[in-house]
Amino acid sequence: MKYTSEIIINKPLAEVIDKLDNKDNIKHWQRGLTSAEDLEGTPGQVGAKMKLSYQMGKRKMELVETIVKNNFPYEFDATYDAKGVHNIQKNKFEALDENTTKWISHSEFQFQSFGMKVFGFLMPSAFKKQSMKYLNDFKSFVENGTSVAE
Repeated sequence: MKYTSEIIINKPLAEVIDKLDNKDNIKHWQRGLTSAEDLEGTPGQVGAKMKLSYQMGKRKMELVETIVKNNFPYEFDATYDAKGVHNIQKNKFEALDENTTKWISHSEFQFQSFGMKVFGFLMPSAFKKQSMKYLNDFKSFVENGTSVAE
C-alpha cells in the first residue's frame, strides 16, 4: 500500500528541521510513545537504528527505525519495521517562503503476515489517518508548542 500525505507548517524550514531532528521531541508529536532507544550507528546518520516503543490503548507496539537517507533540510528517508510490517518513509521538505514549510511524506507499507495483509486491505484509511495525525500533531508542536506527551 502506497500513499502520500502533506502539510503546510507556518514556521521557517530551519526551525521545522531543528524540531524534527531532535530525538527528545518525538514524544511531543507521536502519541503513545513510551521510549526511543538508540540501537546502533551514529544517531541521525545513515544506517543508524533506533527502537521506538508505543502504548496504544491496551496494545504495546515496538518498531525499529533505520535511517536510509539524511539530507536535511530537504530530505529524510527511513524504514520502520514492526512485527509483520515493513514501512518505507520518504520525506521531502520545501521552504515555500521564509516563514512557511511544506512537508511531503511518501509512505509505503509492505505487509508480511496474513493478518496484516488483511488489515491493510480492509482498512487502508486507518494508516492514512494515523499518518495525518502525526503530521498535524507535529505542526501543532512546532507552531504552538502543543505537546501530546502525557
